[in-house]
Amino acid sequence: QEFLRVMRTIDDRIVHELNTTIPTASFVGKIDASQTCKELYQSLMDAHTNRERIIKNCIAQTSSVVKTLREEREKAQDDAALLKQLRKEQTKLKLMQSELNVEEVVNDRSWKVLS
Repeated sequence: QEFLRVMRTIDDRIVHELNTTIPTASFVGKIDASQTCKELYQSLMDAHTNRERIIKNCIAQTSSVVKTLREEREKAQDDAALLKQLRKEQTKLKLMQSELNVEEVVNDRSWKVLS
C-alpha cells in the first residue's frame, strides 16, 4: 500500500503539474505548452499502466498462494497455523482487489482534471 501511495504521487499532484505546465502570458513564447502537456499525459499513462500491472501481478501471486493453502488445508483440516496463514492471505487478496477499485477512482479523477 505504501508503494502504491508513492506511485500515486503524480495523480495527487495533477493540478499542480497542470498549473506549472501551462505557461502564463509572460512565458507563452518560452515554453512549448503542447509538448509539456503531451509529456504530462504520457507520464500519467505510464503511471496508470505500471500501477495496474503491479496490482494485477500481486493479485495473481496472492491468488496462487491462497489456492495452494486451500489445497493444503483440505489435507490437514486440524492445522490452526495453516488456517491462520490462509486467512491472512485471503485478507491480503481482498485488499489488493480493492486497490484495483481505488486505482480506477484515482485514474478517473486525474483524467477529469486533465481534460
